[in-house]
Amino acid sequence: MPQIRVVVSGTGRMGKEVLAAVCGDPDLEPVGVLEKFSAEEYVSLPDGSGLVHLDKDPRALFSRARPDVVIDFTNAEWTPHVVKAALDSSVRLVIGTTGLSEDLLSDLERGCEEKGLGAVAASNFAIGAVLMMHLAKVAARHLDHAEIIELHHNQKLDAPSGTAIATAKGMLASRGRPFVEASTQKEMISGTRGGSLDGIAIHSVRLPGLVAHQEVIFGGTGQTLTIRHDSTGRDSFMPGVLLAAKEVMNRSELIRGLDKLIGL
Repeated sequence: MPQIRVVVSGTGRMGKEVLAAVCGDPDLEPVGVLEKFSAEEYVSLPDGSGLVHLDKDPRALFSRARPDVVIDFTNAEWTPHVVKAALDSSVRLVIGTTGLSEDLLSDLERGCEEKGLGAVAASNFAIGAVLMMHLAKVAARHLDHAEIIELHHNQKLDAPSGTAIATAKGMLASRGRPFVEASTQKEMISGTRGGSLDGIAIHSVRLPGLVAHQEVIFGGTGQTLTIRHDSTGRDSFMPGVLLAAKEVMNRSELIRGLDKLIGL
């Protein structure tokens, strides 16, 4: 079976981690890097195996590198340009960017259906985080009070995280009704109770030293249940990313969430 040709979008910390993971997988072949601030035509691969195309123009890079898949972990301003160019060039997508609009995802969904292309968009690619979200949906059917605390590094642009929002929405869908929210008579500091989504209070922490962490705390009469996941390194996301890059080759539609790829 020929290797899957992969372009990595972004040269930040996640982009570098993804490129290294692609280089280390025998089923994948890195053929290009997309970076909107690039000035060079080529970039060295992290394993020292050679050079690949580097470009700031998605269409030009897709034409030169002829990828099967583009993996994008950038930001909500840049990702739409990658999505449009990928659909026009019949390149499959794996997207880990959070904060994307529902309009963009709906457009991607329609584009995948029209062209018969596979794509995966997920708020979190760590297998443990996906299991945490699944268990939270199970617990949501049985306990009436819940809060979410998500903790990330201080350079994360959006709050709350995409994982926290996806977790809360999954819990609400599983439960079928809002949670019971504790009423606070007086907030001594505005915003202390965090944001709220149908009775689920969501709190965001941003500190240097953190990577990606989340706990979902349920409360009931005389008991609490805490479900927590910690990513202590960006390598925790790579098994899910590599799985998605291979699985999109067998799909002809947009898959939202990694859970559908691991049988949940």
